[in-house]
Amino acid sequence: MKTMMLNNRSTTTNGADTPQPANPLTPQAVIDQLRAISSQIADVTPLTAEQRKGLRDIAKTMNNEILQASISVIDSADLVKQAVGQMPEDVRSLYDESNRWTGVEDELRTMLNGVAGANLIRRQLLALIVRRVYGIGSQLATDPAHAALVPQVAEIKRLKRLARGKKKSAPQDPQQPAPTPSTTVPQTATKQQ
Repeated sequence: MKTMMLNNRSTTTNGADTPQPANPLTPQAVIDQLRAISSQIADVTPLTAEQRKGLRDIAKTMNNEILQASISVIDSADLVKQAVGQMPEDVRSLYDESNRWTGVEDELRTMLNGVAGANLIRRQLLALIVRRVYGIGSQLATDPAHAALVPQVAEIKRLKRLARGKKKSAPQDPQQPAPTPSTTVPQTATKQQ
């Protein structure tokens, strides 16, 4: 009993030294928290793909050296400050804020990639389960003792056939009319001779 207690203590001590994972959030809880965070961010601006491309094209024309030189010009002449309507400190602050929000973008992309990857694994697992169920169900359905499975397996088979048929039926339609004109052309050519 003493050994068990020592083992329990050492296990407890090791467990206490290791950070314990938090309770995983449900998908709805994540959505709720993301919406709450989004509502607290002042400048969330959804853009169309065209708008995003246009803004990226403009932003590509600026690098840090050009920005610093431009800030120096603003700082050198009051006329430039008035014309641009920006103080050098404000431009530096905007640049710093832009860099910090780039870090937020990176974290969100990493998080999205992780969530999408985990969900893809879930879908792959579901596909494996479906295959196993169909395979096992098909085998059991051949046994009269499991006759109740016959209509259910037949329904899965029908649904799988429909799912495959939707993908294959679209390319077949354009191919069917093609042979008809080629058969007509040689007959016309024979009449002309």
